[in-house]
Amino acid sequence: MILTVTPNPSLDRTYEVPGLDRGEIVRATGERVDPGGKGVNVSRAVAAAGAPTLAVLPLGGAPGALVAGLLDDQGIKVAAVPVAGETRANIALAEADGTLTKINAPGPELTGPEAEALLESVGEESAGADWIACCGSLPRGLEPSWYAALVARAHAAGARIALDTSGPALLAALREHPDVVKPNAEELAEAVGRPLATVGDAVKAAEELRGLGAAAVLASLGADGQILVDASGTWFASAPVDAVRSNVGAGDSSLAGFLIAGGEGPTALASAVAHGAAAVQLPGSAMPTPEHLRPEAVTITAEVPLDRPLKEPAT
Repeated sequence: MILTVTPNPSLDRTYEVPGLDRGEIVRATGERVDPGGKGVNVSRAVAAAGAPTLAVLPLGGAPGALVAGLLDDQGIKVAAVPVAGETRANIALAEADGTLTKINAPGPELTGPEAEALLESVGEESAGADWIACCGSLPRGLEPSWYAALVARAHAAGARIALDTSGPALLAALREHPDVVKPNAEELAEAVGRPLATVGDAVKAAEELRGLGAAAVLASLGADGQILVDASGTWFASAPVDAVRSNVGAGDSSLAGFLIAGGEGPTALASAVAHGAAAVQLPGSAMPTPEHLRPEAVTITAEVPLDRPLKEPAT
């Protein structure tokens, strides 16, 4: 079972539009409403794959109730921590050429007791979990050290931790030695304080995160694929994508694929890439089911192309 923790969940509304013309009326050609937040998306991807999952998240107001209802409709068990503030609602505009514009609301400010209640809920629900995936930004009211406290408590209970966050929260949590961290290229560049222009730059940055405490680093490099750096070495994997429809939740789907396949080694990396490639070809934040996956199309190698320039350099 994969337990997910989403400190700042959301209600996500995605509109598909032919293009954006600022100041004009834009008519959508399609729309979706989904429960959102990185951990929520991981749970949705795990459930879509037919595996058990439990989502722990703070919820408040009418949007929070709708998030819980949507998750229940997808067969996902929810451990809701009631908060006084209203769960945020986000908007994404997906253009026909694959360009995505997102408007993310700040979300509620959690009180000290609410933050502690969230930690306690994770501890209460974590029995029997194979992995705890802690994902996304921290809401107002939670210090960057909050994830570090969560990792420490989870390890004390014998659980394995996958962490997908960025900035000060990521750096603070590294001292508690999460089992795997999953930055994208921009988050990886931010963590080491320098731009990344090649696959080799990304590998070196991932090695530095391991030096700071991460047991393994699973890094998404956008169209270039993904790398996995752990105690056994470095692996590089990629897969062809016919057309990008929306990248909302693709990284979360990728993390779900990694954890479903055991959360370590090249087999898990191949699963991560297959899930991520499938997700970007679906509308909005739809999560791939087994029939969407093309594991045979994934190329994986220990001969990492270190000199290959990144198609989207991270600054």
